[in-house]
Amino acid sequence: MAHSTDDDTIRSILDADTVAVVGCSSTPGKDAHEIPKYLSERGYTVVPVNPYAEEVLGHTAHDSLSEVDAEIDIVDVFRPSAEVDGIVAEVLDRHDIETVWLQLGIRDDRSGRRVKSSGRQFVQDRCMKVEHKRLLG
Repeated sequence: MAHSTDDDTIRSILDADTVAVVGCSSTPGKDAHEIPKYLSERGYTVVPVNPYAEEVLGHTAHDSLSEVDAEIDIVDVFRPSAEVDGIVAEVLDRHDIETVWLQLGIRDDRSGRRVKSSGRQFVQDRCMKVEHKRLLG
């Protein structure tokens, strides 16, 4: 599965409100902290998912996607590729999530096919901040 997600699709994905960030870090300087911070500063509601943090960027951190009560549009993943399958299983249990986005360096073609066959968007191995700046910045 190549980078089949075109710019128009990325633009429509980025026209979302709420981004759950799986692996969101409370450590300034780390990509998993700086990218959600950038998204938050651009008006997105960021929902941190990190079982080892109480709060990130002023928002309560959740242990897992299944614990998030709020509606989620995009799940942005900052976890190793080997963990994507389990994250996607949680996504498929919900009906609100429209897109699964795997950050730069994270790939899982099999999970991508599962996400797409459920009628949702799937982006992998791309940085949400880079794409946002490029297309909407």
